[in-house]
Amino acid sequence: MGAQLRVYRQRIRSAQTTKKITRAMELIAASRIQKAKARVDASNPYTTAITRAVSAVAVHSNTDHPLLTEPERIERAAVVIFTSDRGLAGAFNSQVLREAEELSELLRSEGKEVTYYLIGRKAQGYFAFRNRPSERVWTGGTENPVFETAQEISEALLTAFGTETAEGGVDEIHLVYNRLISMVSQVPQVHRLLPLEVVEGVAEVEAGPGSLYEFEPDADTVLDRLLPAYIESRLFNALLESAAAKHAATQKAMKSASDNADALIRDFTRLANNARQAEITQQISEIVGGADALSS
Repeated sequence: MGAQLRVYRQRIRSAQTTKKITRAMELIAASRIQKAKARVDASNPYTTAITRAVSAVAVHSNTDHPLLTEPERIERAAVVIFTSDRGLAGAFNSQVLREAEELSELLRSEGKEVTYYLIGRKAQGYFAFRNRPSERVWTGGTENPVFETAQEISEALLTAFGTETAEGGVDEIHLVYNRLISMVSQVPQVHRLLPLEVVEGVAEVEAGPGSLYEFEPDADTVLDRLLPAYIESRLFNALLESAAAKHAATQKAMKSASDNADALIRDFTRLANNARQAEITQQISEIVGGADALSS
């Protein structure tokens, strides 16, 4: 009985220590998510505005810009996967990796070769464990993204998109990242970045009165300036969305871990009390039995 009681008490102390850690991580994630959501909300107006500007140029000009032109045959596609550098976030990383695998299978079924650009150590470890190649990897700073990272990713993707397929280039680029829907829901999103699909803002542009657009010096030059900024803003917005979703997933996972630790503490406390009561009962029985033996 004594050994069993010591085991229960040791497990209670272990659960209490774990609860302190998970509770601290939950509070840290809760404090960071508000700032992350504020950064997402601050980036959305700029992303929407530049999308409408690109839409206006694309709709009201007859230019065949390379970033807007759909190739006759797509041979190679790039998939950019946004994960985190750290775990302890529930299904945050696994669901975006699963979505990327499903997208890859769909692209291969269409006869396209798939190349990968990875963001976050979890995606890097996933591919390294399976000995699968990737073109570029960016790690560090996924919980607090900076715009310079989006610029670096944009430059690498534009270089690959502008290179011929026979020389290692790609014909289209897809983004796979988690989007923060609510504090308890983070949904993986798939967005085709290039060739550009002008969807958002087209309705507003076409629904207005018959405005006449003049482009100075010309539409191609305007697009040359707008499209890289548009791609950088999209990538940075995806980084911010992924970071906010990561903090929400961490908070949810750590709260669940704290609740599980509470349940373990209750269960082992009850078992320890039962073991202690059984030990006391056994000691009383031995004393009574010894007294009866002496009296007889």
